[in-house]
Amino acid sequence: HYTCHHFIFLWAEKLDALTATATQDPEGFLGHPVNAFKLMKRLNTEWGEVEDLVLKDMSDGFISNLTIQRQYFPNDEDQTGAAKALLRLQDTYQLDTQIISSGDLPGLPFKSTMTVEDCFELGKIAYSEADYYHTELWMAQALKQLDEGEESSVETVTVLDYLSYSVYQQGELERALNHTKRLLSVDPEHQRALGNLKYFEYQLAKQKKAEKEQSVKEESKKEQEKTVGKGEYLPEKRKYEQLCRGQGVRMSPRRQRRLLCRYYNSNRHPFYIIGPVKQEDEWDRPRIIRYHDIISEKEMEKVKELAKPRVSSTFIHIQIFI
Repeated sequence: HYTCHHFIFLWAEKLDALTATATQDPEGFLGHPVNAFKLMKRLNTEWGEVEDLVLKDMSDGFISNLTIQRQYFPNDEDQTGAAKALLRLQDTYQLDTQIISSGDLPGLPFKSTMTVEDCFELGKIAYSEADYYHTELWMAQALKQLDEGEESSVETVTVLDYLSYSVYQQGELERALNHTKRLLSVDPEHQRALGNLKYFEYQLAKQKKAEKEQSVKEESKKEQEKTVGKGEYLPEKRKYEQLCRGQGVRMSPRRQRRLLCRYYNSNRHPFYIIGPVKQEDEWDRPRIIRYHDIISEKEMEKVKELAKPRVSSTFIHIQIFI
């Protein structure tokens, strides 16, 4: 059982180090989207592997305790939710996968890097949602880190398999073919890749022949459709992301002059006469108003305490368990 026990010891040791960092500032730690995703992955996917090992040779009491603690851990849905949140953040702020993977997210106190396994898992979740755009991005990042020499249990062949298919689904036949050729250079007997090679070559030849026969108008239409397929969003979503990046519509100086700050007393309501509310006009059409200092710091802390996610209890239980 040396291998089994050694594996569990290493896993627990790694989790101890993580817990020591996280408990210093749980909110700040989990406020980092990469940390949140990695924690979900560790306690859902990786924990399942450890659980399988320990259940092979343990007492009934230990197994009972393990089962009780397991109910507090995140599940597949939680892990997928954390992954989707990270992908939304990536889109909204136009973050490069390398920036996210290296942990260099602006404005966050904790730096958390992503391993090949993390990148691969993120790509797999995108793949399961038929989100081939993000599948490509994260499989490409996993491949990049493998090419740079990072050791991983994820094989290059597996990454290339996902990568070639996600690229193909976006209409990039030539690139899909190139990834497939590289896959076969690593594993010449890979059956799916051998089939894909013939199929991609056939489709590429067919596509090139069709392109010669197409008019300029049809070619333009095809390019537009291809762009939409690669993750072009609805106008509303694009505007929302621009606003999050501070790239909203600019207001003319004349309209800006009409935006004012004031003390509001709600038609001389006694409560607001004593303590009027600070109002600031943010926009005129539609009218958007920002209210300042509505609740105290103490009240804000109470709201945050009530709104803490379920994952906060996970830290407590994992510390008790280990």
